[in-house]
Amino acid sequence: MQIIVQPDGSLRCLYSEKLDLRCLGQLTITRGSHVEPNSDGQWTADLFPVNGPMLGPFPARSQALDAEREWLEQHWLTSH
Repeated sequence: MQIIVQPDGSLRCLYSEKLDLRCLGQLTITRGSHVEPNSDGQWTADLFPVNGPMLGPFPARSQALDAEREWLEQHWLTSH
């Protein structure tokens, strides 16, 4: 899990239950994307909430979730 410390002291990360983030202070959790099935039964990751692209389609939900995480780590997490 990557946790980025911002210049103002706030923290930024992709939410995970691997670490109880409440021990770091008050949380603000916002949606990074929408991972949903399409009409063909494939999966997409729509990163619109963070001004990102639509990823996919993928045959499995786990593939869409992996692509979502990778995109967020590369383009959102460290870019702010």
